[in-house]
Amino acid sequence: MMHRAIRSAYVAGLRGGRMVARKTGILERLEQDASRRNLWLRSLFAIYDFDDLARLDLPWWTFDAVREVEEFLSKRAGARIFEWGSGASTKWLIKRAGEVISVEHDGEWHEMVTGRLKGDGITNVSLRHVAAQTVGRVGSRKSGFAGQHFDRYVHAIRDVPGEFDLIVIDGRAREACLREAKARLAPGGVILFDDFKRQRYQVAAKASGLKIQRLDGLAVCLPLPDSTALLSRV
Repeated sequence: MMHRAIRSAYVAGLRGGRMVARKTGILERLEQDASRRNLWLRSLFAIYDFDDLARLDLPWWTFDAVREVEEFLSKRAGARIFEWGSGASTKWLIKRAGEVISVEHDGEWHEMVTGRLKGDGITNVSLRHVAAQTVGRVGSRKSGFAGQHFDRYVHAIRDVPGEFDLIVIDGRAREACLREAKARLAPGGVILFDDFKRQRYQVAAKASGLKIQRLDGLAVCLPLPDSTALLSRV
């Protein structure tokens, strides 16, 4: 509860700071200079704001991961992507891929993202809401999700035929998602695993036998360094 209260206060403070920064021209100056440092500073004001992040054309990963994935997709025309966890990354990926299938567990968030993307007339995306279950085998170890199970959410990738050039793991039950993702990766494909500083995610990645490229450093929207990993077949 305390963690949520601190987070809410932090986000509210940045919202207020954004209004002041906009009025004083600070936001405009940060956007005019596209250096990584300035883009990072500007992104701090966009935390938990889908529209602002979409306008900045940023997914919520480390900047090194953004660069690596953008370069990867530029070399795979019409790339096919599966994503656990919808958001600003979904819109960013849509601009750089042939097809994006994104699964989201949160109904309200799903409706918001769907409304924004439909309003933009985007057609190369499939947004799926797969809610948690009260009974199942796949739980989430994240605080606040006790008693919720994500079997259908994790297994949603089974409903889609074919292989994927990029699979993004940035939602619930990520260790279980990784086990599903490994079997669906196209030759030369990549799995993006976000928030990789968490020990349990590192353990799951090592157990997968996949090659791990850890990309630590400045992260979009975050005041402290974070970690995103790219996993691929050895």
